[in-house]
Parts: sequence; structure tokens; C-alpha cells
Amino acid sequence: MFDLTLTFDNGPEPGVTPHVLDILRERDIKTTFFVIGEKLGDGERRKLAERAHGEGHWIGNHTFTHSVPLGQQRAADTAQNEIGRTQAAIGDLAHANRWFRPFGGGGNLDERLLKPSVVDYLTRDKYSCVLWNTIPRDWDDPTGWADRALKQCRSRPWSLMVLHDLPSGAMDHLERFVDRAEKAGARFRQDFPPDCVPIRSGEIVCPIESYVSSIEESAK
Repeated sequence: MFDLTLTFDNGPEPGVTPHVLDILRERDIKTTFFVIGEKLGDGERRKLAERAHGEGHWIGNHTFTHSVPLGQQRAADTAQNEIGRTQAAIGDLAHANRWFRPFGGGGNLDERLLKPSVVDYLTRDKYSCVLWNTIPRDWDDPTGWADRALKQCRSRPWSLMVLHDLPSGAMDHLERFVDRAEKAGARFRQDFPPDCVPIRSGEIVCPIESYVSSIEESAK
């Protein structure tokens, strides 16, 4: 037996997210969708976020543009532009813990994730920073990721997995993966392993030094 928390990044996407939601609803699995803020300006995508929220999924913040990892951005107003604008776009769909997931530039858990001014922003405004411990690279291998994902999550007692509800074809294999994981003994849960949430409601509760760059910021 093992625990498995599924999360979905980079949506919502009209051609993909409804399929994901259908599968999750059929199996009574609750997850978190870490959305890109600028996508919520589109009415159809906003409705998908509303549907996810209405069906019991949590809506998290995954930056506004998902363009450059925050730890590599020199602008002093990075946090407001990427995190604050997204939280405003999420609005009343937000979870009380203000879940935020940084952009790793390919699943990297290193100093690209954050910088000091972003950490200050997250703590001051009481965000919870959600990382991960399982990356099957579904964006890189849309057909083979499910085998890798099952192997990864069977290797630890509790996996926090990052998937992507994007039109890559990867989510065509989600149903197969979920069925295989259940057969292998997965217990699906919505909450996160404590060591994957180094900042919780504004409090730094785990070491974060390895995730924070020392980049020099400019005014613009």
C-alpha cells in the first residue's frame, strides 16, 4: 500500500481538463489544480476552474505567465506580477491556505524556484508553498509516463505527483494509470506530504535554502 496525491499544473485547458475531471469524478478522487493566472482571463477556462472547485478539487496558484522561473527573474515586482495577479484571478475559488506552486523549469527542485523577495511575499501574505516529490515527465513522454509514474510512486510511502492537463496527449493515459495504481494498492488523498510544503500559511516550516536564488534584483 502507498499514498498518492495527484496534482495538475498549467491548465485549465478546454480540450483536456474536462476529460481529467470526468475520470476523477468517476473514481471519487480529489486533487489540486495549480492554474496559470493569465488563462483564467478566458471565460471557458475560468468555467473549468469553477467546475473543478465545485467538484471538490482545490485551486492553486502556478504563476501568471509560467514563462521564467521566479528565482531567475530580476524584477523587484516579480512576486506581485506572478503570484499576486494569479491569486486575484483565482478569486473566490482560492483555498484558505492559498496554495502556491513555483515553476521549476522542467521539474527542477533547486534555486530556480524562489528568490528572497518572493519568500518575503509568500510569508507576509500567508501563502503555502507546495512542491513535489514525483515527476513522471508526462510533458516529455506523453505515452510512456504512466509506467514511470507507477514505478516512482511505488518506491515511496507517499507521493505528491505533478501531472499536466495540457493538450500533449498525456492525459489520454490518465485513466489507465489510475486503474493500475489502485490495483497496486494506491490510496488517493488530497492533502500533501508535510516535507513538500516548506512554507505553510506564511510560516517557514522546512528548510528552503536550496530553493532560493541569490539573484540581484533591478527596479524593473
